Amino acid sequence: MLAPRRRKRRRRMNITRRIIQTEAPKATVLIRLVVGGVFLSEGIQKFLDPAARGAGRFAKIGIPAPELMGPFVGGVEVVCGALVLVGLLTRLATVPLIVTMGVALVSTKLPILVGQGFWGFSLKTLSSYGWWSMAHEARTDFAMLLSSVFLLLVGAGPWAIDQRLHETRP
Repeated sequence: MLAPRRRKRRRRMNITRRIIQTEAPKATVLIRLVVGGVFLSEGIQKFLDPAARGAGRFAKIGIPAPELMGPFVGGVEVVCGALVLVGLLTRLATVPLIVTMGVALVSTKLPILVGQGFWGFSLKTLSSYGWWSMAHEARTDFAMLLSSVFLLLVGAGPWAIDQRLHETRP
């Protein structure tokens, strides 16, 4: 029987192994490059042009505490995007990105679908509203959301730091 301390250590190692282990194909690197690159770029832009892409945009949309949430979301996108890009703790890094995309869809695309602002979120001025307008406006958001979910499920793939860490573990 293992001592309690050894069991805890073994349990931690199993969790860590599950987080970094991957059986994904080499082509997964392409999804990582897109997801990581887009989030890293968008996060940096929230700091470079906060009025248009950060706190100012968040205020216009109706996100609460935009002066706090703009830099926070930008920081999350930069850090998690960079982690996904290099393939380090990829599964963990995708979780905040999935949440970010969920909030983006609810706050900016759902008002387009219903044709009016709701829950304090404002409606973007467009030539039309409804399903097709929302589908058009949300195409990138859906692609980023589903690509992030894919990485959460399959991991970083063999060309990643996660894989190197997994290979060096006993």
